[in-house]
Amino acid sequence: MDLAPYVVLGSALVGLLVGLTGAGGGALMTPMLILLFNVKPSAAISSDLVAAVVMRPAGSLVHMRTGTVNYRLVGWMCAGSVPMAFLGAYLLHLLGGGTSRPQHVETALGVALLAGTAAMLLRSWLDRRSGRERTQAIGSLRVRPAVTIAIGAAGGLVVGMTSVGSGSLMIVLLLFAYPAIAARQLVGTDLTQAVPLTAAAALGALMFGSVQFGLTAAVIVSSVPAVLIGSLLSSRAPDSYIRPAITFVIFASGLKYAGMGTTTLGWTLCGILLACGGYRMARNKPWRGERTGNGPTTAARARGERSRDATAAAEPG
Repeated sequence: MDLAPYVVLGSALVGLLVGLTGAGGGALMTPMLILLFNVKPSAAISSDLVAAVVMRPAGSLVHMRTGTVNYRLVGWMCAGSVPMAFLGAYLLHLLGGGTSRPQHVETALGVALLAGTAAMLLRSWLDRRSGRERTQAIGSLRVRPAVTIAIGAAGGLVVGMTSVGSGSLMIVLLLFAYPAIAARQLVGTDLTQAVPLTAAAALGALMFGSVQFGLTAAVIVSSVPAVLIGSLLSSRAPDSYIRPAITFVIFASGLKYAGMGTTTLGWTLCGILLACGGYRMARNKPWRGERTGNGPTTAARARGERSRDATAAAEPG
C-alpha cells in the first residue's frame, strides 16, 4: 500500500508508547489508521487487534525475562477479562452492532480515564511531599482475587464492546487497587494479561472482521521492534520516569475517548509537553550546574576535591 512508510513510522511511535506504559494502543493506533491514513474503521480495528497478538507478547517476554510480571495478578485478571470479552461481543451483537452504544461506552471511558489521571497526579504530588516511594516488590504484593477479577472483567467488557480501552482502564484500576506496586511491574503485568485477551478479540476479528493483511504486516514490522525497545526501557527505568509516561498516555487516551479531535489532541499534547519541559527547566535551572540542596555545584565540589588531593600529596608522609 502507498501509505506503508507512514504507517510504519506511526506504528513505531505507538508501539514505543505501549512498551513503555502498557497503555494507549487502542486509543492511538486505531484512530491513527482511521483519521490519518483513511483506513475503514472495521479494517483498522480488525487489523490493529491482529497486530496486537504479535506486538504485546513481544513486550511481555521482555518483562518475563527481567522478572517484572506478577503471574498471580495475570491469572486472576484473565479469569475475569477473557469471558467478559466474549460477553461484551455478544451484547454488542444483541444491540444490532449499532455505533451509538459503543460510542457512549467510549465517552464514559474517556471521562473515567481523565478522572483517573487527575487522581494519579494528586497522589504523585502527595507522595513527593511525604517522601513515600511506591516500589513494592512482586514477592511481597498481597493479591486480592475478588478485586483483581473485577478489574479484569471491567477491561474485558470494554474491549468486547468497543475493541479498545482495556489497557488504559486496567492500568488505572490496578494503580488504585495496588498503589504500592512498582511501575515496571505494573507495565509488565498489564502487557502479559493482555495477551490472552487480545488473542480472543483477534480471533473474533479474523472470523467476523475485515482484516487487511498488508496493513497488519506494516503495523507489525514497526510496532514489534518498538515495543521491544519500550519494554526494555520500562523494565529497567526508575519509577520517576515510567509513572509520568503512564500518566501522560492515559491522559491522552482519556481525551481521545472523550471525543477530542485528532488535530486538537496533537496540539494539546504538544503544548502540555512544552509546558512541562519549561517548568522542569525553570525549577532545576540546569544552566547553573547541578546542586544538592543549598550546597556547592558539582563542578565546585570537583575542584575542591582536586585541591584537597593535591594538598595531601604535597604534605610529607
